[in-house]
Amino acid sequence: MTVNRASARYEGFGKEGKGSITTKSGVLNAQPYGFGTRFEGQPGTNPEELIAAAHAACFTMALSFGLARAGYSGDTLETGAAVTLEQQDGGFTITKSALTLTGKVPGISAEEFAAIAAEAEKNCPVSKLLNCEITLEHSLEG
Repeated sequence: MTVNRASARYEGFGKEGKGSITTKSGVLNAQPYGFGTRFEGQPGTNPEELIAAAHAACFTMALSFGLARAGYSGDTLETGAAVTLEQQDGGFTITKSALTLTGKVPGISAEEFAAIAAEAEKNCPVSKLLNCEITLEHSLEG
């Protein structure tokens, strides 16, 4: 079992409040977040960006392991994730995580690549965590 930790601090309330996020690894250290970084394009991060990064990383790693189990040796996998936050029922909801994958895997057919990618999307821990629509578009480079 693995346990990872992060913390958030928020000073002030509402739009005027300012927050910061810190992770145990130190990769984020008092990284700013708040209304401005979430909705107004100000410098810093936001929860949806962090979820997108986590989903892209988790899915890509799961796919890498799936391809290795199938006997393929690596070249390159690149995944983007777009997480959608929508206003619903007087609040906000994450409604979608759209994964976009480009892979370069020597010797694999498009059909097998699609099947292994679909399995990775379904079984990566972050996909299992998310309670929203998840889509996967993929392309295979020659």
